[in-house]
Amino acid sequence: MPLVIQLLPGEFAIARLPADAAIPDWVKSPVFSATTRTADELSILCPAALIPPDVKHEAGWRLFKLRGPFAFTETGILSSVLDPLAFSRISILAHSTFDTDYVLVKQAQVDDAVRTLRHANHTVERL
Repeated sequence: MPLVIQLLPGEFAIARLPADAAIPDWVKSPVFSATTRTADELSILCPAALIPPDVKHEAGWRLFKLRGPFAFTETGILSSVLDPLAFSRISILAHSTFDTDYVLVKQAQVDDAVRTLRHANHTVERL
């Protein structure tokens, strides 16, 4: 299933806080942010520039948005993106929302990811 995938501008990062930490004020982003709380941690995906330097994080990620929305009954959406990337040995972080999916790729592999996704018959738009 060919998809339209948008490469959003800017650098993103994933931060790790203690599981019982409050969601910090710096998390707010009109572009993209996501928080996930588990028994082990509070993870935050957001623009890298928002994360204070004293917070444990890994920066250098770029964000691909799969243009949705997708119905919950549709199958194979994410695998049509992840399988070619895995075959090309491109590491990812994936995040799903109600309407769509997002895939983050390290900056050093963005051009390879774009080529791989286009080779898999997806349309990639650089925004």
